[in-house]
Amino acid sequence: MEIYADNGATTRLSRTAYDAMLPFFGADFGNPSSIHSFGVKASEALSGARRTIAGCLGAGEDEIYFTSGGSESITQAIMSAAEYGTGLGKRHIVTSPIEHHAVLNTLERLKKQGFEITKLPVGTRGIVDPESVRNALRDDTALVSVMFANNEIGTVQPVREIGRICAEHGVLFHTDAVQAAGHIEIDLEDLRADYLSASAHKFHGPKGAGILFARRNTPLTEIIFGGPQERGARAGTENVPAVVGCAAALREACSNMEKNVRAVTALREKLIDGLLDIPGAVLNGDRQKRLPGNANVSFPGISGESLAILLDLKGIKVSTGSACNSVSTEPSYVLTAIGRSVDEALGSLRITLDETNTDEDADQIIRAVREAVIKLR
Repeated sequence: MEIYADNGATTRLSRTAYDAMLPFFGADFGNPSSIHSFGVKASEALSGARRTIAGCLGAGEDEIYFTSGGSESITQAIMSAAEYGTGLGKRHIVTSPIEHHAVLNTLERLKKQGFEITKLPVGTRGIVDPESVRNALRDDTALVSVMFANNEIGTVQPVREIGRICAEHGVLFHTDAVQAAGHIEIDLEDLRADYLSASAHKFHGPKGAGILFARRNTPLTEIIFGGPQERGARAGTENVPAVVGCAAALREACSNMEKNVRAVTALREKLIDGLLDIPGAVLNGDRQKRLPGNANVSFPGISGESLAILLDLKGIKVSTGSACNSVSTEPSYVLTAIGRSVDEALGSLRITLDETNTDEDADQIIRAVREAVIKLR
């Protein structure tokens, strides 16, 4: 029997999302920009999806934009704040060293254009201290970008406190919520974020659909040029089936969130307890302030990649870290940022559960990891 425990990389498409998408691959194939009835039906589907997502996130419909995924949403948010800041003579950005590459690589490009980037320490638990954000702010700070939850070690950041500090100082705040959306409650009325990014395939929606929240009257710059789609903020014919599937998946995830979080968190705790019983095992990230399904554990002295391959041969699908960085043989920059040695970082395993996993899955994973670690040692 195969066990899928790599939900941090991608999730199965839910039946609800699949069923919602099907008509728009067939009879309802119209272009939402067309003025005839086929186009109107597609346009209404987009509006309905926007309304659904706004309701799930506590946002206004006019604050939701559709993109191709999390990386595009992140890039557009950061580039928008940077362009706005440049016009005001503000070319300083605050972030953390454990952000997703979509953030870090965009900031690296801005650095080459003359921006100064401050990366705040995250300590051994992988959490940004809100007071360090306050202390890093300057008169020329254009943006703070701190992720909602980390994609490797699962730590949940104090984004509400950071958002309030930014609002007090009149600094734009972006949060990458790709790992959080659909798994942790997000209320944008309470969260003082100006931009938020999310991706459908992380909460049982389709790949190729992203969400960008931009608070009303917040600057938003095009990074794809062409037609006036998405109210002039993102050119190109919208991917109607994917957008509809994204909305259906998010609505389902949010409706079942309380039940799912309770069940997945209990399973995660059982898994972590079992893995930490293996001699030498080290938990990465904060034990409590972490995503419900994330367990990231290092086994010093062995290769995490070899461990993941052995588990795959046993039918268990896990990863050594972010799928976006899976081709790299370098130690995880997230783990080295929290003080792990190269040996510990190279021996890490990321197991990410969801509500479809069972107690039996956790038992099998623990047994299989223990056997594989013994074999590799």
